[in-house]
Amino acid sequence: MSQQTSLSLAEEQAFQLSQAAIQLDQARAEREKNIGPFAAALKANLDTWVALCTIISHDECTLSDDVKRNLRRLAQFVADKTLAGVETISNETIDSFININLQISEGLLEGAKN
Repeated sequence: MSQQTSLSLAEEQAFQLSQAAIQLDQARAEREKNIGPFAAALKANLDTWVALCTIISHDECTLSDDVKRNLRRLAQFVADKTLAGVETISNETIDSFININLQISEGLLEGAKN
């Protein structure tokens, strides 16, 4: 007999954001030797933000308009920096991506508790 744990939508998005942060952190260490995993981590991060924007655009989303607006701005920042090209992304930008992902993940988890 196995127990299945079901994650809420907020918990799932929090997990995805934290996973993307981990992937970015791990892939950047080897980016000079092999750009492939770093590019894949950037794509996964962007995909996570696109999914989050899709979720918050649904009528059922209970987040405030201010929170939604802020999340869209963060997503636009991630998209702009990512689509500028893998060669142009600095370590400071990757640090920003990681920190943003972890902070938003934490916020989603806190919100899911309430």
